Amino acid sequence: MGVRKTALQWPVLRQITGPDVLGRGAATRSAHSAQLSPRTAHADKLVKSVCPFCAVGCGQNVYVKDGAVTQIEGDPDSPVSRGRLCPKGSASKELVTGPSRQYRVKYRRPHGTHWEDLELDTAMDMIADRVIASRKKFWAWEQDGKRVRRTSGLASLGGATLDNEENYLMKKLYTALGAVEVENQARI
Repeated sequence: MGVRKTALQWPVLRQITGPDVLGRGAATRSAHSAQLSPRTAHADKLVKSVCPFCAVGCGQNVYVKDGAVTQIEGDPDSPVSRGRLCPKGSASKELVTGPSRQYRVKYRRPHGTHWEDLELDTAMDMIADRVIASRKKFWAWEQDGKRVRRTSGLASLGGATLDNEENYLMKKLYTALGAVEVENQARI
């Protein structure tokens, strides 16, 4: 009897002899798979996002537990990707959880002679403060009686190693900040 029970546990035999002849239900389940739960089942919250890899803009569902990303999947509500992600998008969780992610940056103070390590959050705050201060200092609402709403305190010079998507995003960012001097090295 023990041999027969073992044979019936084999998925192919369960499929052939049972009601699940297409192998889409009970025939494919094992004791181990019955105990499994989806990686998204225990998430504290779901955050809607967009894949960062290209200009297509596939929607992503980012699952978070205890402040950490636990899973990233395609967003079925996205009209762009309808829940699908390419291999790069499917692996985008590694951008935030991978072991090679850097959390420190090298920084050399003005007139400094050596590099020092800064926390990534500290460096980002320093950059944001400088962008805000420069934008505020050089902001112009009008020029020659015409409304311009721009700043001459920010400029961008992109490089030839940037792809179209990166250049597009840079142009949108600097335009939103009010900068008008946005150029690319390829045009110079």
